[in-house]
Amino acid sequence: MFSTFPPDGGPDSPADPRRRLLLELGAALLSGGLPVHDVEEELRGLGRALGAPDVRVAAFTTGLFVALGADDATVLEPTGPALRFEQTADILDVVHRLRAGTLDGHQALCDLDAIRRAPARWPTWVADLGMLPVGVGLCLFLQPVAVNVLAAAIGSLIVVGLTMTARRLPLLRPLLPVTAGFLVSVLVLGAARASLLDGPLRTIVATLAILLPGALLVTGLSEIAAGAASAGTARLVSGSVQLALFLAGVVSAAAATGVPASALANTRVATPSWWVICLGLALAVAGLVININAPPPAIPWIVAVIAVTAAVAVPVTSANGAALGGLAGAITAAAAATVAHWLPHGPSWQVLYLPAFWVVVPGSLGLLNTAQIEVGNGAHAVLAAVSALFGVSVGTLIGSVISRIPRPTAALLRPRS
Repeated sequence: MFSTFPPDGGPDSPADPRRRLLLELGAALLSGGLPVHDVEEELRGLGRALGAPDVRVAAFTTGLFVALGADDATVLEPTGPALRFEQTADILDVVHRLRAGTLDGHQALCDLDAIRRAPARWPTWVADLGMLPVGVGLCLFLQPVAVNVLAAAIGSLIVVGLTMTARRLPLLRPLLPVTAGFLVSVLVLGAARASLLDGPLRTIVATLAILLPGALLVTGLSEIAAGAASAGTARLVSGSVQLALFLAGVVSAAAATGVPASALANTRVATPSWWVICLGLALAVAGLVININAPPPAIPWIVAVIAVTAAVAVPVTSANGAALGGLAGAITAAAAATVAHWLPHGPSWQVLYLPAFWVVVPGSLGLLNTAQIEVGNGAHAVLAAVSALFGVSVGTLIGSVISRIPRPTAALLRPRS
């Protein structure tokens, strides 16, 4: 397929366009948040498709090294600014078309440049407002009481305002976790102190869920389990620091409002009925689709995969806890995304898996126990939080294996005589 991509000075030349293509695609995938072991696997497969079967790749969170062979010069490419979800989806489509042989190398580079320059499908303020239905939807599931849902809605508007401010003033961005945690907690804990609502912890977590680093922590654990210790450790440290900042905001708000630590117990005031769960899930998915700028053709597929994932994860979590629920949810999401990818016109499995992953992981269930660690609720909370994170991490690793199952062909599906 690379006959139209002329080598400049030989296949091992420093100017070999194949290496440039691999470097730029790898850096773009890392900027999109994909685990480093998945990026390395994608580039090795792409190298074989481009006529470089011995390509060497070493990816980190901040960049990657690529060589076309053992005797080829190794080149470093740093990652750029974080990409939006729909940009990552378009780049994955470029990778898959290259591997399928339906896209020329020169055109792939042009497409990659166009994707990086492409504006968002709607204004950033519209995407930010997607946080509102996410917070309300998760609260309907976690704490389905009218006053708690109202508090989650007001708190979500606070989060939206802080996110917009941090985008306009980048110097304030590091303060977003602690500021959001403090202001949202002051609102909810103040209402609890005034006896306006009960079970404030679940309301706080539902409101902050879209900002919590649950996905970052799970990705780090899955990278470590896959052998990418450097990248995984870096993500774990980064996620842990962000989580500590959120918790510092919550604890500071508890001190400021005079609410005792016992008030932050993981208490469910009411159990949601099936239609409330469905409504909450629908709102959360709608808000997520808006917030991540999901590609319109992929939205029905995304909704279907999330629905299947929730149908498995919610009952398993209720019956067996967050660890097994996260494990079951991650495996189901990967299996459903892979099957959808096999269907005609189905998007890439990562495009379908990531939104379902964010719905299962963001911390609304597993990180409830993590939030209690900081307020002194004992070793049980530590064990429950760690087991929840590892459950989703193991599910993510299994899902990564499932996603690499080749697409069934007509010959494979035809019954043997």
